[in-house]
Amino acid sequence: MTRIKILYAEDEPFLGKIVKETLEEKGFDVIMETDGAAVPLVFQRTRPDVCVLDVMMPRLSGFEAAEAIRALNRDVPIIFLTAKTQTEDLVTGFRKGGNDYIRKPFSMEELIVRIENALRGRPAPSTPESLPIGRYVFDTHRQELLPGGPGDSAGSARKLSFRESELLKYLWNHRGQVIDREDILRAIWGNDSFLNSRNLDVYITKLRSYIKDDDAVEILTIKGVGYRFVLPRY
Repeated sequence: MTRIKILYAEDEPFLGKIVKETLEEKGFDVIMETDGAAVPLVFQRTRPDVCVLDVMMPRLSGFEAAEAIRALNRDVPIIFLTAKTQTEDLVTGFRKGGNDYIRKPFSMEELIVRIENALRGRPAPSTPESLPIGRYVFDTHRQELLPGGPGDSAGSARKLSFRESELLKYLWNHRGQVIDREDILRAIWGNDSFLNSRNLDVYITKLRSYIKDDDAVEILTIKGVGYRFVLPRY
């Protein structure tokens, strides 16, 4: 199964180490950042599933970091951690785009439950109408893979089937990540039966043939796990 990725912003080294190690022991992947100003850049680079932000951070507060994250992604759950107890601070947190708010000191059990609840309430990520795929552009509305990426004006549009389109969108939404085969099967076919598993192999082969003219775009097989969709800059 794909592990949940958490962006954790905390400038207290001792607390940060405890929280990070405990979450990792519970099966989460944790990217920890101690500089508030770096949080939006780290978010953009790592695309976490949930953000846990301490409010009192150097250079950029957790509230300010959340605003920057919301400009990049409207859906990712954001949980604030703070020692502040004033009601207006809580209201500010929600106005800045937060989904939840935990006061320090807190228990790890509470934090984990809050993370799980935030993820359950998260809407499905929206997919842009046009997806850049190296030398190609995928029109998700027309289900067409088009030439015309940077420096490419040759070739013709390729019409994709519904299943090919859904699979390509799923790969794009998880680009750069190692994706478990079972996750793909459940998302695209609804179950991980043997027949659907064979169908997945066929569709992956088809998609590879469609993008073969761009060496910078690959659907890598991760033996025993699944796939990784590699795009330029990811």
